[in-house]
Amino acid sequence: MDRLKIYIAAFIAIILGIAGLIVWKWGFWMLVRIILGLGFLFLTLMLAFFLALTLYAESWKYAAMLLPITAVSAYATYLSITWQRLKIVGAVIAFFVAAVAFGIWYISEPDLSIADRFRSAEKLERMGRYKQAARKYEKAGNYLKAAEMYLKLGWLESAAWAYEKAGQYAKAAELYEQLYEKEKDTYYLKEAHEYWKKAGNMERAAKALERYAEEEPWFWEDVAKLYEELGNEERARGAWEKALEYYMKEAKEEGVFWEDVGNIARKLGREELAREAYQKFLEYCLKEVEEDPMWWKHVAEAYEYLGEKEKAEDARKKYEEYREKIMKANEETSKFPK
Repeated sequence: MDRLKIYIAAFIAIILGIAGLIVWKWGFWMLVRIILGLGFLFLTLMLAFFLALTLYAESWKYAAMLLPITAVSAYATYLSITWQRLKIVGAVIAFFVAAVAFGIWYISEPDLSIADRFRSAEKLERMGRYKQAARKYEKAGNYLKAAEMYLKLGWLESAAWAYEKAGQYAKAAELYEQLYEKEKDTYYLKEAHEYWKKAGNMERAAKALERYAEEEPWFWEDVAKLYEELGNEERARGAWEKALEYYMKEAKEEGVFWEDVGNIARKLGREELAREAYQKFLEYCLKEVEEDPMWWKHVAEAYEYLGEKEKAEDARKKYEEYREKIMKANEETSKFPK
């Protein structure tokens, strides 16, 4: 048993012990009196705090609502402590229980008025109250009808969500594409790509991702791989060319990307560019290894790319020596005295 469980058990034991002592010395009703008094006192203080906040914020509407409730709670506190007019105390308890139940019921459907809660989704639809009908259909699990209501409202994103819940991924993807056309936010293209994939339409998924990559170019490599899976070599090659163009720009700013340039150039059959890129990647790695010996691993990879097997093996040995040294140091520091 961990310490937290011990503390909780000890706290519960102390509370039960105090309650037992009160019952033994003064009787059961004294315990009830204390519980009610402290409970109403806490509730009154909490209500008073929120009342003070609403007054400070000059929210007179909510202050007017809280003031009588706080006063009732304070009065119940007084009656509980003095143990008089217990019928009024019981009525106050019933009032607060009913208020909490009503609050939970109301919060469960915050978009619906009291009258709408007693109307069916179909009736709300006939009344033209599509937002309220959509909420009712959602609650009933009829997401297709909910999507229909959202479309009547022009709420495309909510409709897409409802279609997703209904398993209609193609319809959700179409709506995300429409949202992109409307909002010009690339997020919607990424969503369209994901939902076309879920719908099993990989051709549309690839096209959506291709449009996404036009604005977010680090995704051209994913586009190329997706077209390769589809067997569309022409489209795949075009995407690889654009991925190469992107990584060339990045490599000029951050040398680590020369490895990606080399890999893609080799894939495209541009051996001269690939070798040039791997050479630059090697130079970058040799510079980095001076600060961090972990880079010997990448030095070995760079030599492998260049076909220099002996140098690659030498670099790999240096990496393994460094790795063993680190592991040994970790083992020594983890040996704490008993």
